[in-house]
Amino acid sequence: MITITIDNKIIQAEEGKNILQVAKENGIHIPTFCHLDGVHDTFSCRICVVEIVGSKKLAPACNQKIYDGMVIHTASPDVLSARRNIVNLLISNGQHNCMSCEANGDCSLQSAAYDLGIQMPAFKMESLPEQIIDDSSVMIIRDNRKCILCNKCVTVCNDIVCNDVLSVGYRGSSSEIICDYNDDMGGSSCVQCGQCVQVCPTGALVSKKSVGKGRIYEITKVRTTCPYCGVGCQMYLHMKGDQIIEVSGVEDALPNKGRLCVKGRYGYDFIYSKERLTTPLIKENGVFREASWDEALDLVVSKFKSIIEKHGNDAVGGISCARSINEDSYQMQKLFRAVFKTNNIDHCARVCHAPTVAGLAASLGTGGMTNSLGECANTNLLFCIGTNMTEAHPIAATFVKNGKRNGAKLIVVDPRRHRLADYADEFAQLKVGSDVAFLNGIMNVLITEDKYDKEFVKEHCENWEDFKAKVLEYPPSRVAEISGVPEEQIIRIANMLWDNRPGMALYTLGITEHNSGTDNVKSVANLQLLLGNVGKENAGVNPLRGQNNVQGACDMGALPNTYHGYQYVVDPKAREKFEKAWGVENLPDQLGKMIPDMMDGLKTGEQKALWIFGENIVATEPDISHVISCLEAAEFVVCNDLFMTETTQYADVIFPAAAWSEDDGTFTNCERRVSRVRKIKDAPGDAKPNWWIFKEVAKRFGHNWEASSGPEIWDNEVAPLADNFKGLTFDKIEEDGIQWPCRSVEDPGTQILHMNGNFARPGGKAYLSDLDWRPPTEVPDEEYPFTLSTGRRLYHYHTRTQTGRAKGLNDLLPEEYADISDVDAKRLGIEHGEKIIVRSRRGEVKVTARVSERIQPGLVWMAIHYFENNANWLTTSTGKDSITKTPEYKACAVAIEKIS
Repeated sequence: MITITIDNKIIQAEEGKNILQVAKENGIHIPTFCHLDGVHDTFSCRICVVEIVGSKKLAPACNQKIYDGMVIHTASPDVLSARRNIVNLLISNGQHNCMSCEANGDCSLQSAAYDLGIQMPAFKMESLPEQIIDDSSVMIIRDNRKCILCNKCVTVCNDIVCNDVLSVGYRGSSSEIICDYNDDMGGSSCVQCGQCVQVCPTGALVSKKSVGKGRIYEITKVRTTCPYCGVGCQMYLHMKGDQIIEVSGVEDALPNKGRLCVKGRYGYDFIYSKERLTTPLIKENGVFREASWDEALDLVVSKFKSIIEKHGNDAVGGISCARSINEDSYQMQKLFRAVFKTNNIDHCARVCHAPTVAGLAASLGTGGMTNSLGECANTNLLFCIGTNMTEAHPIAATFVKNGKRNGAKLIVVDPRRHRLADYADEFAQLKVGSDVAFLNGIMNVLITEDKYDKEFVKEHCENWEDFKAKVLEYPPSRVAEISGVPEEQIIRIANMLWDNRPGMALYTLGITEHNSGTDNVKSVANLQLLLGNVGKENAGVNPLRGQNNVQGACDMGALPNTYHGYQYVVDPKAREKFEKAWGVENLPDQLGKMIPDMMDGLKTGEQKALWIFGENIVATEPDISHVISCLEAAEFVVCNDLFMTETTQYADVIFPAAAWSEDDGTFTNCERRVSRVRKIKDAPGDAKPNWWIFKEVAKRFGHNWEASSGPEIWDNEVAPLADNFKGLTFDKIEEDGIQWPCRSVEDPGTQILHMNGNFARPGGKAYLSDLDWRPPTEVPDEEYPFTLSTGRRLYHYHTRTQTGRAKGLNDLLPEEYADISDVDAKRLGIEHGEKIIVRSRRGEVKVTARVSERIQPGLVWMAIHYFENNANWLTTSTGKDSITKTPEYKACAVAIEKIS
């Protein structure tokens, strides 16, 4: 620490900081237009100049390091004169009509002019270049007339979110911000994340959806958590009354540090849709009619009582929601276990990350992400396998790209050359379903070349000999034949992994959604254990969760084998604990059914009733025709939802539910971070919170549940009844979220799991699994010569129940595509943009072909966002992971044909 003086105030400050940082920390205002915390561009605006005693020139505060004894004046006559000249020039060089500007009242230039007493520009610029407003973008309006060339938009686009769209073009007085490909933003490669809008200090960049909706003095900000992917971005909702006017990222907040993607920033208005369900519905003679809550609840209770009495407790089953708050999933699993006396409760982790929970629990002892997303920017190496994160987890991808730009090596492994591969030092384009063989091949090189962490393996791992023997059966030559990755590249990747430790491994559904999903997860864990990359900063095994609260739904016990906090239902001590807490007897002691078994049970008659909370399973489960036939065979189906969906049409009773921002509660992100979700408005009509619905059903079964809000459920039941959450009270996460485990009030949470090799398995050691590769269940043949793999696209989420009702997102992705290779397209005479038929053993869809060099020959890639050509008309329900029964969405055999 050193001593400096700013405006006659003596300050103790940390050596190495700049004047602007120290002034900000001490409440001293220095205006700035171009500065971004953590990123310094060209110090171009110069508005932050200060006077340093002893210096002949004014210095920009953002670029001047402090030194011991430094004396600084931030508002001397020379400083104020320089600032007036700068602001006058900026105002004169543009067309700043403040009355009609969306940034009026929230404009750094306007504020500086006001503070300096400037009412009219002191200069008049002659022959200003003609500027036009660019509204070609779906989400952003660009008005270069108001641009002051501060470069913040360029810096944030290129150096923070790393999308590389914006730059400064032309020279002199003609200089302006331009886009790649095209001067119009709509014709550029812009992904509409809106980060440029968030940092723009004037009205040169504004969100199109916010225009005319409200002035800064009319708006209040409410902090909450994003309702889309599992990154868990923190955001401010800019509110005028109960209407969201705009959304911005919370600067410096974890995990996103102010960044948002297109869905997080612009996908908020689905909650205001006129299609929202507002009253309970009961189906009579195939037609829904409105009903009161008492009538609908009484009908559900009478049907469930009758079915349980006649067919037994396990004749009913439930599917919880990975998009709703933790407290809802806790309440639903409590209803099924304490009231219906069955463990038949599951949720959509079954079709995505159940192999993560099972695989990491078996290997490391805990089924969660071991490290944190921010560490990606500081690690030495990033190993990304089976993850299309630039589309599925865009904000996580920004930290990976930050890491690359900070000097980390990047290895990308995937059947598709997706956008992240463009940044890679090594891109391995492996065949679908060859992950175990590929990873065994890398580890074969590490072992045979004696490049593994012997001490870590000896001290902290079990099953070394069997593991080693198995890996040695997979030399690079054999693996090259199986995976399609050249032998020499396998060797290069192995050496890169060893030479750049510690490194982080990241994966998503490209690893889990296979018949070997759990083995794939164990293989990734094997690799990191072999390298000694677990239990350390900037390392670990890091699955990126798909839905916003899929981690939380797992944590809350919406699984057939565990109560919340991963306490096993077959453990007598756990059952005794929850019997006492819930005031019940004889909790079921058998494992419940997984979703696939519940669905099949509806057809066989073993399962009679199904309660579906917030999931559109007709569109998300594999083999849609099979799913429909199962639901049609059900005796009774209940749905909680926001909208009529492809699934609710098969319900007998539909409960209208509160949406994100209509209830207080929590989400848990992929890095185990529990964060607040805040209520900003009441649910429309007579819609109710989901926890309330489950509580009312329990009440009619004779159970009196005391908690009457999400916060009460968390503080009174969730936290006290699970060691991982005991110190994680609602008031503790008022601002920033906390990562579990958090076991006491004093515990700050756990950023990194398994520190110092302390694994949560019996005996405290990790397990190296000896694993064999096996091919996908369904492989190409003469009749079906292509492999179909599925995933997500950037502009939509899940089955569009939310994004399809958010203005603008349908314009960005108006239809589904089938991505095929340029080689296959040429061979079959298929042109880019024409309709083709994709057919499997289960059905066919007509879809637009998107011809791409990013797809390897023999592969077809589709998503599930549009129902009429949903990939799940084609996928198979018979190919499943052998342990978790997660469907093999990533591999099924299809044929494609040109429509003549």
